[in-house]
Amino acid sequence: MLELSFNDPDKLVLVSHALSTRSRVDILRLLSSRKMNVVEIAEALQLPVSTVANNVKVLEAAKLINTELLPASRGAMKVCSRNYDDIHIGFNLEKAVPKGAVRVYEMEMPIGHYSDCEVHPTCGMANADGMIIREDEPASFYHPKRVGAQIIWFRKGYIEYLLPLELPPHARIESLELSMEMCSEAPNYDNNWPSDISVWVNGAEIGTWTSPGDFGDRRGKLNPPWWLDWTTQYGLLKTWRVDEEKTTLDMNKVSDVKLSDLKLTHRPNVRLRIGVKEDAIHQGGVNLFGRQFGDHEQDIVMKVHYSVEKD
Repeated sequence: MLELSFNDPDKLVLVSHALSTRSRVDILRLLSSRKMNVVEIAEALQLPVSTVANNVKVLEAAKLINTELLPASRGAMKVCSRNYDDIHIGFNLEKAVPKGAVRVYEMEMPIGHYSDCEVHPTCGMANADGMIIREDEPASFYHPKRVGAQIIWFRKGYIEYLLPLELPPHARIESLELSMEMCSEAPNYDNNWPSDISVWVNGAEIGTWTSPGDFGDRRGKLNPPWWLDWTTQYGLLKTWRVDEEKTTLDMNKVSDVKLSDLKLTHRPNVRLRIGVKEDAIHQGGVNLFGRQFGDHEQDIVMKVHYSVEKD
């Protein structure tokens, strides 16, 4: 559920604008059951592809949908999926949240603030001004300058984060969401370079995503001017969600891991690990993007949906 209120007027205006036309509402309706590409949406709504593409950009800016570019017979196609099933708008600033209502705890962790790592070349990191460490030197991954990283890459191994978990007493967690922009890590870039990227939460492997490639066919929307055209440019925004029954990736089930397996109760933090396993079929590495690289202006975002029965 997306919670909106006067406490965040900019976000309220952005989402309200995204919902202000019938065509955009119809797009969200179509995405309620499955992913669709822009051409499929245009055909279903009998609208020009250019009109649908513009409306998709508005919905994406409001973070009501996720989009990803996947290989097609000619170039790439943009595939859309919906982010939320419900939107709640609270207009009364004085009104307390009712007991049992679902609330959201959100934490955005800069990609350079990892707490542990074990990486192997090719590896490196950079920010908006230039390279932070010398390439292909794993020992440099512990340099203090790492906290400013806006793009991180490695061929094998993992990086691990401790994300603060500050919930009120008697909170009952309903779901955990993690979203990040990432792709494979190839020499320079290679759109056809699969990599099995796994994600662990508190030691439990919640699932593996096979990234189709290391994308460099165009410049990333946020990349700084100094970043070279012939290297990695952008990733895909992936959203993992663990609830009381299963784990999904972009709304599709990927494992039977559930909340109880994560042992979140009474913990001050969530331990998140991202990496490529030694026995992975496709050991194509990882590129992880921060707010100033790639296509999506975010770092690693964690959302914990919870309710409080007693205050």
